[in-house]
Amino acid sequence: MELLLQQVLAGLATGAIYASMALAVVMIYQAIDHLNFAQGEMAMFSTFLAWQMLQWGWPYWAAFVGAVAVSFLGGVAIERILFKPIQNAPILSQLAAFIALYGILNSSAGWIWDFNIKTFPTPFGSAPLFGERLIGTHQAGMIGVTLLMLGLLYLFFRGSRLGLAMRAAATNPESARLVGIRVGWMIALGWGMSAAVGAVAGMLIAPVVFLEPNMMLGVLLYGFAGAVLGGLSSPGGAVAGGFAVGVIENLAGTFIPYVGRELKLTIALVLIVAVLMVKPSGVFGRTVVSRV
Repeated sequence: MELLLQQVLAGLATGAIYASMALAVVMIYQAIDHLNFAQGEMAMFSTFLAWQMLQWGWPYWAAFVGAVAVSFLGGVAIERILFKPIQNAPILSQLAAFIALYGILNSSAGWIWDFNIKTFPTPFGSAPLFGERLIGTHQAGMIGVTLLMLGLLYLFFRGSRLGLAMRAAATNPESARLVGIRVGWMIALGWGMSAAVGAVAGMLIAPVVFLEPNMMLGVLLYGFAGAVLGGLSSPGGAVAGGFAVGVIENLAGTFIPYVGRELKLTIALVLIVAVLMVKPSGVFGRTVVSRV
């Protein structure tokens, strides 16, 4: 029983990272109706920026806030410079741009900071929480930060004029333009917020997986699985899906024979396929019906 509880809590901790990445994926998807295959590399690059600030002697939280701010501005710039000019291009052209962005960020990070593994500090420590071995302080911190971020985003989109304008631009851009909302800039802000959320995920997972240019590939796949499981049209559902994926892959790796650590990533891929076959809109997603 103690092993089961320990694995569930550990799954929730890693699921918090998947939930953050799933939330970033959904924010981009709602803005442009496409998945951002470079989302993980954007988070990785932001984490390297935070690491560099720490090497310059910045306090941890100053580097954390600085990296999030730079990531937000970088996300806006990427949308304005790279994706705004091709917003009406064929889907394959846009996918090619995402793949190009992935390669640019990955090779640039390796060229600037090299491909050697680096350690990234945690502000929460690594001791057992309250003296119990079930969950560590960093794991509890990951869960707390993710839930806090989700709560702040919920309040922003529900209670602020800018958040409501962004929701309107994503839901019905034509009607939003008619009431004076600058839809293009709302999409750019969505990119910026998605990049900032991804940066938080990268800085939280870096102390666990260590910092190197390919650190976010598996996390991005798990984030995609969480987003699809919860629903690409539901930010809250994506977060719930991320937590669920973390728990499922942890329990599968522990209790299902022959799965182990080597096949845990397969669980995420199986989840994606299964959900798409049974409920393509996700558990909490809404089905969109278009009149022909």
